[in-house]
Amino acid sequence: MTSVIDCPWPDFGTPDLPPAFTLAEADARLAQLRAAAAKRDYAALVIYGDREHAANLHWLTGFDPRFEEAVLVVTPDDALLLAGNECLAYTVVSPLVTAGRVRVGHCASLSLPSQPRGTRRLADWLADIVPAGALVGALGWKWFGADEVDDPATALDLPVFLADPLRARAGRVENATDLLMHPGYGLRARVDAAEIARLEFANHMAASAVRRMAYGFRDGMTDFDAVAAAALGGLPLGCHITFATGSRAAIGLTGPTGERLQRGSPISFNICHWGSNICRAGWVAEGAADLPEAARDYVDAFVGPYLEAMSEWCSLMRPGVAGGVVWQAMRDALPFDTFGVTLNPGHLIGLDEWISSPIAEGSDIPLASGMAMQMDVIPGHPVWGSTRMEDGYVIADEALRDALARDYPAVAARCAARTQFMRETIGMAVPDTLLPLADTCGIIAPFLLAPERVVRR
Repeated sequence: MTSVIDCPWPDFGTPDLPPAFTLAEADARLAQLRAAAAKRDYAALVIYGDREHAANLHWLTGFDPRFEEAVLVVTPDDALLLAGNECLAYTVVSPLVTAGRVRVGHCASLSLPSQPRGTRRLADWLADIVPAGALVGALGWKWFGADEVDDPATALDLPVFLADPLRARAGRVENATDLLMHPGYGLRARVDAAEIARLEFANHMAASAVRRMAYGFRDGMTDFDAVAAAALGGLPLGCHITFATGSRAAIGLTGPTGERLQRGSPISFNICHWGSNICRAGWVAEGAADLPEAARDYVDAFVGPYLEAMSEWCSLMRPGVAGGVVWQAMRDALPFDTFGVTLNPGHLIGLDEWISSPIAEGSDIPLASGMAMQMDVIPGHPVWGSTRMEDGYVIADEALRDALARDYPAVAARCAARTQFMRETIGMAVPDTLLPLADTCGIIAPFLLAPERVVRR
């Protein structure tokens, strides 16, 4: 059973600034990547990045391309970062570059159209570091299955201007993106205590903005004014801000357009920073009486079962639970004909909003300590609209929890306070192995003109 209670959204304090990315961390990650490459006999790895797909480069180096593309080539004993006109000076943000572990090359072909060219061609840079005729791994931002392409091993997610000269130089080029992003063994699929502290800071910033926005909703205000009330703190966005209501309520990825909040309309919205995505959905209403008559059982018929399912989702976030078990549990708790959940009920999150997911139908990939999980279960119904409790968590065994408590005790304390709130105030089954990263964890406010009316089990 569920009920609606009066409960201010909790505030467990402002985190300290997140720890800086250190040379020791970058060295360790580069060494891990080289070891992974050696196991596949790759003579070189070529990592591509652009503004939309910067996470792999940033995870390795601390550098992300702005406006342009960038290419990192890693061999057993060398590393070369190629940048365009505007990013060349910015490469010093990487501790590997400033320490001389990674060389930098200027390749103007990576720059924007019509900017000055005249530097060495990309093919010439590649010829300097990629052994001729070698086996090379290429990393973009996705890999492919046999149901998608004829030869998954050689299907590259790189722009042709990079793929063509790379194939001309190497003997064979394989898609190696899974080395970093695969949910089971990808190097980015696990986080440590320092990364948890960074993720918590991002979740705090996004959750605080969502709280300010929700608390500022007023009947008749424009969506621009609603988003302005979020007062974003300046962290990079992991995806654009979404805000769907009124005539655009069913277009979930729309942003603000000038639509006005109208009592009795569905609404959904999010703030996504690197490492976090906080999203909520409900109605522009103060209570069930503001909803269309057919939707007035929204809390009992739709939100209540969703909260029960999210409680079960939390209970399953333990090392060793197979991803397919979570998928099936969510399908059983939220029947598709009613709730219409189409995507994976939960996924890994990093600088990119979606890395990959161990949770899929039939998946035997076990959940593991260090997985940064997004509670991203998106229901939709033609009458009831949607509801949402989308926040960030980390699965952590005792060793990782001990490391967090030792190195970042304030972070561990806030996670513990959020767990207590979710258990005691909301009634959710949160295991010790799940660390809630946002103060919004556990909050479902179905009537967003009265945000402090929240649902509990």
